Amino acid sequence: MAERKINPILKQALELGPTILFFVIYMRIKDQTYSLGGTEYSGFIVAALILVPLLLVSTFTLWLLTGTISRMQIFVAVMVIFFGGLTAWFNDATFFKMKTTFVYGTFAVILGAGLLRGRSLLQWVMAEALPMKPEGWMILTRRLAMMFAALAIANEVIWRTQSEKVWVILETFAMPAALFLFLMLNFMALQRFLIEDEPGKE
Repeated sequence: MAERKINPILKQALELGPTILFFVIYMRIKDQTYSLGGTEYSGFIVAALILVPLLLVSTFTLWLLTGTISRMQIFVAVMVIFFGGLTAWFNDATFFKMKTTFVYGTFAVILGAGLLRGRSLLQWVMAEALPMKPEGWMILTRRLAMMFAALAIANEVIWRTQSEKVWVILETFAMPAALFLFLMLNFMALQRFLIEDEPGKE
């Protein structure tokens, strides 16, 4: 099904809103403790649990408005639910922090597995949105696989060595910004591989 166009600002709000709200809620309640069902939960865990329904609502709304959801969005939503559930069940923030490692690590493994077979799975996902020669896709896929692996490793180092607040700030802003900048720089560097529409060709 073709994606229906919606206001780009609204789309960005739906995609980024839950994460930003998680950050805002966490910063407001990070030093508090809440008793739920006889069990005490830290502000971090409560904020993480609030993120789950926020993400589900935003993803469902995005699907209603556009008529489609990417595989990546579905995977991330499932991971948030799964690790959010583990976090609540064991009352341990470690699981939620490991979610980021698992997500980035899984992307790295999937892209790497395709490369070992001589294929760019990234091309399979994005070819319609970004027409590019096969060699360009292979280069971008190799670089992105390494970037995802680096982000997974960085997340492990950060949550194990830094404070909870530092991890939340870096996970919310620094890592997505680093990935966005990486993609923009690579798209610029790989311009020569883009496939241009021929003049007069419909």
